[in-house]
Amino acid sequence: MKKQILALAFAAVASLAMAQTPQWTGTWATAVEFTGPGDMPKSSLSNRSLREIIHVSLGGETLRMQLSNIHSKEPVEIKSVFIANPTDSCDIDVKSAKYLTFNGKKSVTIQPGEAVYCDVMKYHLTPLQQLSITINYGATTPVNASSHRGSRTTSYIIAGEAKPKTKFVDAEKLDHWYNISCIDVQTEQPTSCVAIIGNSITDGRGSTTNKQNRWTDFFAEALQGKTGVLNLGIGGNAVVYGGLSEPAVKRFDRDILQQTGVTSVVIFEGVNDIGGKRPNHADIVKGLIDAYTSLIQKSKAAGKKVYIATITPFFGNSYYNHFSEAARLTLNDWIRANKDVDGVIDFDKLVQDPANPKALLPKYSDDGLHGSPAAYEAMGKYAAQIVK
Repeated sequence: MKKQILALAFAAVASLAMAQTPQWTGTWATAVEFTGPGDMPKSSLSNRSLREIIHVSLGGETLRMQLSNIHSKEPVEIKSVFIANPTDSCDIDVKSAKYLTFNGKKSVTIQPGEAVYCDVMKYHLTPLQQLSITINYGATTPVNASSHRGSRTTSYIIAGEAKPKTKFVDAEKLDHWYNISCIDVQTEQPTSCVAIIGNSITDGRGSTTNKQNRWTDFFAEALQGKTGVLNLGIGGNAVVYGGLSEPAVKRFDRDILQQTGVTSVVIFEGVNDIGGKRPNHADIVKGLIDAYTSLIQKSKAAGKKVYIATITPFFGNSYYNHFSEAARLTLNDWIRANKDVDGVIDFDKLVQDPANPKALLPKYSDDGLHGSPAAYEAMGKYAAQIVK
């Protein structure tokens, strides 16, 4: 009897220790892309300083950041990186600034095709806050950086090496992120984290620059900063056919399944496949269903919950024709009837115009395809009721 009691006591202590072991969970991420000439700064990044602003979901006291050079053919030399709480536009709270280190050093050179994490660091990150990231580049930077084109926030570039007290006066301004890819935080208790693969609607086309009003921002806010929300949308991206950057079927493992601490996956893509000028929409529908099925199976095999969203209307946009609309309706019927997912996010019914279900509600779009901040607010709050 005493042995049984001791065994139960040891089991309870072990279980408590496991529950209290800190774990890493993603609080922010972006899909890193190859950067064409039109999305590079006017001058090289070499010997210049870049300040970027992001919007996190989870808070924490301990974090790590990943920098990426995966799409570049040359190394990127980084003299130093520091983070701080932003105050206004490119200004920061100097007292909050803290340098990252890499194997104990401020500098790091990231080889082509690689990504690196900084050393684990202490930083008071509050849920849903904005964070400023300043990268000081050395002399060697790629011709084509690894970036994210649709930052929806303004980045600032000045000559020379910036210190926390440096003012970004006469900075070059552009709405792209360079080299940053994700931030993870340590949490004391198991914490849910949702990774979303999508196109420009998820990336935030139609949202307000620097206002953090993508649908995923509203989603994170509706979840009260208690769930990690990782936006891996790419403008112009497709699941299988054409589109910009790597298609979802190619980037899914890296951009979604390899994110830290992901418990749920949201698939919200397909409009660029069916809206492009394709000769056979029946083949497109079959290809998309096969691709969705594969992504669902991969997610389930990795132990993730899976949610899939219906494709929203695009009447009035150049994507619309009889065949593309038929493809959208067929795919949405398949999505709604799918029994292999943990839930369906019916964005189509949420944002369609009741007077014309082929179209978005007028207040929800300016171009018939992308959402407005009002649409994104409705979408984010609605998704928070479904995704667990």
